[in-house]
Amino acid sequence: QVQLVESGGGLVQPGGSLTLSCATSGITFSIYTMGWYRQAPGNQRELVAEITSGGNTNYANSVKGRFTISRDNAKNRVDLQMNSLHPKDTAVYYCKGHFFRDYWGQGTQVTVSS
Repeated sequence: QVQLVESGGGLVQPGGSLTLSCATSGITFSIYTMGWYRQAPGNQRELVAEITSGGNTNYANSVKGRFTISRDNAKNRVDLQMNSLHPKDTAVYYCKGHFFRDYWGQGTQVTVSS
């Protein structure tokens, strides 16, 4: 049974930081491209950042220089370090694993507000 479980979301003030984690099980994690996506109310789900099995990364322009994606193949986990958070970053953040097919987590809410 494949499981992707996100954690670390919450309420943070503008300019603050959060780290999201996605713990996985049931997949050969090391061969998967892992990604973080987000969906704000009324918007489509969008790519935030992704990291390939080889460690190559790709970021949305809106988060470049503020967010960092990383993976720990020994722990089957992918993290998203988010700095300098802005109210526009408010969304539900989803973890996705891709290798021929996609697996999604259930999402974690991030709210940036004063």
